[in-house]
Amino acid sequence: MFSAARRNLISKAAPAARLSISRTLRPFSAGAVRLSGGHEVEEIIQGPGPKPGRVPTNFELATGDERREYLATLEGKQYYDMEPLYLDKKGTRDDPTIVPSGAEWRLIGCQGAPGESHELLWIRVERAHGIDRCRECGNVFKLSDTGFDPDNLPPLPKEEVEEH
Repeated sequence: MFSAARRNLISKAAPAARLSISRTLRPFSAGAVRLSGGHEVEEIIQGPGPKPGRVPTNFELATGDERREYLATLEGKQYYDMEPLYLDKKGTRDDPTIVPSGAEWRLIGCQGAPGESHELLWIRVERAHGIDRCRECGNVFKLSDTGFDPDNLPPLPKEEVEEH
């Protein structure tokens, strides 16, 4: 019984399947060539690499921001701002709490201002927004206008200088 029904379905579906398989060729065309240009090529920051026959150290293999961080540490400076953001007053629209950052956004944690009045909430403060507000306490945050200046890095704390 099932084999007869199956044969019946296959015979009805076969012409439809043949129609869906088209033997026409799709044309291939190439448009205008676009070259990437109009931007500055950034210098590649990389170390000298290991000497032959030696296992490389992290410093020898470091590239990019990791290498910049190593070089700043050797100079006794701090490449990334790792200091906590102290809130002595609540930020308002007219006088927001300034968050130092050279990026287009920064992730910060708010526990209330000026004291710890609520649980830790993570807020993505974005430059495009102008200001961002904590949904729990209403503290207003804004990214700094100065941005990141790699030529003007803060010094390392004393205990970190002695370790390196």
